[in-house]
Amino acid sequence: MRRAIELARTALGQTSPNPVVGCVILDPDGVPVGEGFHRGAGHMHAETEALASAGARARGATAVLTLEPCAHHGRTGPCADALLAAGIGRVVYAVPDPNPAAAGGAERLRAAGVPVRSGVLRAEAERGNELWLTAVRRARLCVTWKFGGSLDGRSAAPDGTSRWITGPAARRDAHALRAAHDAVLVGSGTLAADDPQLGLRHGVAGRAPLRVVLDRGGAIRSDARVLDDAAPTLVAIAKGADRPRIPRRHEVLELPSADGALDLRALTDELYARGLRSVLLEGGARLAASFAARGLLDRVVGYLAPLLLGSAARPVLDDFGASALADGQRFQLDDVRRLDEDVRLTLRATPLPGEPA
Repeated sequence: MRRAIELARTALGQTSPNPVVGCVILDPDGVPVGEGFHRGAGHMHAETEALASAGARARGATAVLTLEPCAHHGRTGPCADALLAAGIGRVVYAVPDPNPAAAGGAERLRAAGVPVRSGVLRAEAERGNELWLTAVRRARLCVTWKFGGSLDGRSAAPDGTSRWITGPAARRDAHALRAAHDAVLVGSGTLAADDPQLGLRHGVAGRAPLRVVLDRGGAIRSDARVLDDAAPTLVAIAKGADRPRIPRRHEVLELPSADGALDLRALTDELYARGLRSVLLEGGARLAASFAARGLLDRVVGYLAPLLLGSAARPVLDDFGASALADGQRFQLDDVRRLDEDVRLTLRATPLPGEPA
């Protein structure tokens, strides 16, 4: 199962609206004879790729999967049927499929007389497919807020300098995090202050995510680095605002606004409807506070440097309306990792009713 989880992670950031899935085929003696992973929408599912790898050796074998085999017809046929046709003798999977349109493969296999076991290394498999699972369970985009800051929660010195608070290892890790998401989002403040390019650097491979810029007034400059050809860009403006002049390979999206701010839920709903399942917030303190105020933060990844900057420095998060401890948003600490001299914290929002803890 751990090999299947490793295979699934190979395609992080490339499969939406589908999940990442890995599969390993074991012969009756427990020897691996085939493996595969889902590479993206329109490609073979992990099961069919693994079955093709195993060939005739799949008959009577055990299929080990990170996600319950699907039971629906999409661009490809049901994976449960493919497993039955190949003569698989047993199926073991980690996570039940939360998508009602695709679930039911386990029952189809059991009905055909194939022994099925679920829940093996479920927690590990959940983490590997977390972005997709969170989005499907909550029926909206999974939102991760990423920040780099000092020990006292500051993102820039009083004079505005911020490069570099964290070291090279943390920056490489942050780009790998970016590559795992379907979109990366900044606001007009970050755009004006930093002119970010938002592509993949530091040796990180993969498909660059969709770049999304919140620019309510449509003031983005035509020479902004985020409008280069490294990846597509979506510029979100308020309805009725002047449409910015940008290269044709990019797109302008009009959104409703209220109280001088764009409707963030309308934005996440639109991206979800387009088949995206995750977005990485890399904007400034005000943008992160806006998502926090609306209860739209699902994950937080913070890179902390061994540095103090003091109260005059720029905070990583603006006020979002918490006036007492009870008003604050608590997260579950999931992982702490050292990256040379820096520390990465990964936190997750409290699960909704019915979600695994």
